[in-house]
Amino acid sequence: MTIKLMTAAAFTALTALPAMSQEMPDTMVWTAYDVGSAGYAEASAIADAFGKQFGTRVRIQPSGSGIGRLQPLLQGRADYAFLATEAFFMSEGAFDFAVPEWGPHQLRTVAGRPAGITLITAADAGIDTVADAKGKRIAFVAGNPSVNVKCEAILAFGGLTLDDVEIVTFPTYAAAMSSMTRNESDATCTTPTTSQLYELAESPRGIHYAPLEADNQQGWDQLLKVLPIMGPSDEDIAAGLAEGEIAKMAAYRYPVITTTPDKSADEVYAFTKALDETYDLYKDGTATMVRWSLDVAGRPPIDVPFHEGAIRYLKEKGIWTEEDDAWNQKRIARLDAMVAAWDEFKAANPDLEGEAFAEAWMARRAEVVAGLN
Repeated sequence: MTIKLMTAAAFTALTALPAMSQEMPDTMVWTAYDVGSAGYAEASAIADAFGKQFGTRVRIQPSGSGIGRLQPLLQGRADYAFLATEAFFMSEGAFDFAVPEWGPHQLRTVAGRPAGITLITAADAGIDTVADAKGKRIAFVAGNPSVNVKCEAILAFGGLTLDDVEIVTFPTYAAAMSSMTRNESDATCTTPTTSQLYELAESPRGIHYAPLEADNQQGWDQLLKVLPIMGPSDEDIAAGLAEGEIAKMAAYRYPVITTTPDKSADEVYAFTKALDETYDLYKDGTATMVRWSLDVAGRPPIDVPFHEGAIRYLKEKGIWTEEDDAWNQKRIARLDAMVAAWDEFKAANPDLEGEAFAEAWMARRAEVVAGLN
């Protein structure tokens, strides 16, 4: 009887443990932006929660470049990468990845925190709507396609191209963001809580958020042709925004938790479930981490398609919809088309190098995009 009671007690103790503790690995490696960045801070908070809940030890490899964050993932030395828009750029073989050594690669996401962005202007610049930016000075950042391509997309919302505005390029992100206060530019595109914007709001020029209204279908169609990874967003936390006011913006994802499609569905399912189950442990890690709730972070649009393992969990939670599934299938088709076009392009242009290669490929990429439904 004693043996039976001991066996029953042991079985009860085992079954009382969280199911995930049997599924999560002992150790994991993630990549993220540099120490001090929002991406690193959020990855660290989630890693700490995984350690407390499941005993999983996570090593985070920081890198200041998109390539540095992606290489360990593709080489199998990292399990997940906390990425910015380089996830989309790599899936398209664009910018830094428009070189023979890189090109489009298959990637999949688990989730990504929404971050607001719009055309942010000096209030005295005479820019009420995006269309009003025609002929105005727009601050860009040298060597930062992640920021600049979002601005190009937002300008498209107002029916504008880069030729319709005066691009003023600054050497650093900080210099570009503070340029409006110094009256060196009239507008830029960034998140609404960047520190330099609070200075602009308090300056004689003041601050204004050009609205990206959700019901402007034409505007959104034009924006998404340039960058199909954003959606409408109502922001209530922004520099100079009065309490209770809402600014109509776009939402992109940063960080985007990314992995490879050959990562097993069971592993990604377990990771997604862990991300959900530890939410209460990390949601207060930074001011914006409440947006990691999967009903927000686990829905498209996002930079790359969702992994099948993540979708399985999202369906179980009642989060994933038929519309989400249609978006995902369309995004997979686009990525597949890019990879196929890249293979054909490389085979047909063995002698192209450097800038000539990148320009020719980007022209071919534009043709592929134009041919998609």
